[in-house]
Amino acid sequence: MTDQTNTDFKSIAILVNPLAGKGEAIKFESWLEKELTKRDIHFKFFKNDWPENFNDFSDIWIMGGDGSINYFINRFPECKTPLALFQTGTGNDFSWKLYGNLSNEAIFEKVLKSNPKPVDVGKCNNTLFINSFGIGFDGEILKSMSAIRILGGPVGYMVAVILKIFSYKESACQVISGDEQWHEKFLLLIINNSSRAGGSFKITPNAQINDGLLDLCLCKKLSLCQRLRYLPVLKSGKHLGLPFVTLRKGKSFQIIAEKEMPIQVDGELKSAKNVQVDVLPNHFYFRY
Repeated sequence: MTDQTNTDFKSIAILVNPLAGKGEAIKFESWLEKELTKRDIHFKFFKNDWPENFNDFSDIWIMGGDGSINYFINRFPECKTPLALFQTGTGNDFSWKLYGNLSNEAIFEKVLKSNPKPVDVGKCNNTLFINSFGIGFDGEILKSMSAIRILGGPVGYMVAVILKIFSYKESACQVISGDEQWHEKFLLLIINNSSRAGGSFKITPNAQINDGLLDLCLCKKLSLCQRLRYLPVLKSGKHLGLPFVTLRKGKSFQIIAEKEMPIQVDGELKSAKNVQVDVLPNHFYFRY
């Protein structure tokens, strides 16, 4: 390891979600502790009680999934300390966007060699999201949390999706972005900062986390046969040319629903009828 690494990393706050990913964070913790000690890098673990601020730390590493990073950015919305996110959660879509399919050990090496780079974040009413926002079908899936928690990320999410494919009834929404607007019943209404959600669904495959834009995906009302046929297509990200799918990039989106609807924000369940979604460019800094 170079001298630059030891200079850059004065002291690392390591935030551990012990419940994330069926204890994956705890398993990785002992390995990480040994590696940092060996490299003479100062660190401190925080589990149940996170500090009020990070003034004494040069970096913050988060061991958890999309829910953990969502909790962090909403608790510390103005944090400018460099961040890293290890893949120890049930849903690791944002960490995948940062580091691809690297193991946590490989992510560790990459983080030590990387300079902080800016990352955009989305704002849904008064809540920040860093990976994905969805209203309606996406929110209903989260009501099947028992399947997701018991079976694990991608498998549990797929089970919940399949169950909702048979029972979900679309509601009408008006979506406004700049000079464009759409008003009808949508199966999918998703606004992403990143390209993947649900552990493997590449809903907005062209999304970038540092372009100052969010990516909208609208899918019109579909019959049961169409839902079953096109689910694998949506999962693989090959739906861009389908006539019932609309994709747009934008800085701001307004959603007006006909009734209160469930919302997922980085895998956390909320509800709303009227939603304002905006991008906050270059809001956080990650080593990736």
